[in-house]
Amino acid sequence: MTENERTRLIKEALRAREFSYSPYSGYRVGAALLCEDGRIYAGCNVENAAYTPTNCAERTAFFKAVSEGERRFKAIAIVGSPAGKPSQYAFPCGVCRQVMREFCDPENFLVVTAIDENTYKQRRLSELLPDSFGPENVKGDKEKDDDSFL
Repeated sequence: MTENERTRLIKEALRAREFSYSPYSGYRVGAALLCEDGRIYAGCNVENAAYTPTNCAERTAFFKAVSEGERRFKAIAIVGSPAGKPSQYAFPCGVCRQVMREFCDPENFLVVTAIDENTYKQRRLSELLPDSFGPENVKGDKEKDDDSFL
């Protein structure tokens, strides 16, 4: 990922954070997902009074992209902290890491957590989800992109 792509992603994540619906926790998160073709899909966290239906910003971005036919991703930027100016790094939860693993090569997909365009941490998905379980574990000898068994 280039420096320009990273900066653009972080800016889009900051913008997406503004749309966060987080009346219960007050923890506002924005994410921006970079596709291999350069398109970006943004998402924010959407809370629910019943808690379980709450959706993280990262999954919102992935589900938007996948629902539009995207399947190849390079990186995601995540910005989150309590209401107000971002002040801490927001790493993805375990469920979001597993969703990333479903669609991304863990050795090549980058996860950027940021406070602003100049203050960030960058990790490969494999560092955040070591020894992961992915599509190849359940598909056996079938081709990776063949999801006819679903």
